[in-house]
Amino acid sequence: MTDRPGSGCAGSPPPARSGPVPARAPHPTWRARLHRWDTKGSPYAFVAPFFLVFAVFGLFPLLYTGWLSLHQVSLYDVDRSRWVGLRNYTDLFTGPLGHFFWNALGNTVTLGLLSTVPQLAAALGLAHLLNHQLRARSFFRTALLAPYATSVAAATLVFALIFSPEAGLANWLLGLVGVGPVDWEAGRWSSQFAIAVIVTWRWTGYNALIYLAAMQAVPGELYEAATIDGASRWRQFWHVTVPSLRPTILFTAVVSTIGATQLFGEPFLFGGHSGHQGGVDNQYETLGVLMYDQGFRDSMLGRACAVAWTMFALLLLVGLVNALIARRLRASR
Repeated sequence: MTDRPGSGCAGSPPPARSGPVPARAPHPTWRARLHRWDTKGSPYAFVAPFFLVFAVFGLFPLLYTGWLSLHQVSLYDVDRSRWVGLRNYTDLFTGPLGHFFWNALGNTVTLGLLSTVPQLAAALGLAHLLNHQLRARSFFRTALLAPYATSVAAATLVFALIFSPEAGLANWLLGLVGVGPVDWEAGRWSSQFAIAVIVTWRWTGYNALIYLAAMQAVPGELYEAATIDGASRWRQFWHVTVPSLRPTILFTAVVSTIGATQLFGEPFLFGGHSGHQGGVDNQYETLGVLMYDQGFRDSMLGRACAVAWTMFALLLLVGLVNALIARRLRASR
């Protein structure tokens, strides 16, 4: 009996497929592999140095400081430490250091307000003036950076002489208007005012240039429309310039607040000529000066690390408030 084609009887070979057989993919060469690795790995290789440096000089000191804050350890014998848990923090908030901590925190807040608010207001005004056609604008813009480029030690020592109670320029000017001499370093508010003047002098020009760059990015059509509507320069400033600079103003306010929280050089050096860092009665001692005193003067490294981590927590709180305000500003647009 003859089998019909395609009947598929047992033992018969399968019919051959018609059409070309697909060719196998060629094996990738080493150049192709190298190109693929280069394309995928180069971005990670380029950013790796930053993360390496950050891990060595940023992340590790931060974590090590947090670990030391849980120990009782001397600056002169770091290898011999004793675990105390959260005792350094309890001593800081409610223990023997409670008075000094809350005093330093209050001084940090008042110094921040006395220096940040006038600083940013003056910077905004200077930037508005430099944004218009003035003679020698390049000279004034360069001069604004001179205080920022000045060493904090040099600036503080000069202002310490200006506010000297014996023969300082500040008391001489007060004498011209019939006001008696002021012992600037002895009083709480007078010393904090003097330190705030130093901080304001150093950072006003820096913030003014930031505001100036933001002002030059404001579209000119907004000012033209405001001029057509009859708005004066003052109304243009408040209703066009300031609303356009809200993100920049928020940025400078946050940066200035962070700088005020970390304030150390000015209050530390202001009383250096009399040998009192932070004042005789700690009247202008900040958190930074308190951390230095605990770590280097009293050799209590664990307590100093606890102060450092408390400052870090405050900075995180400032960053959180900044994020919430920025989100609200974006939602209001």
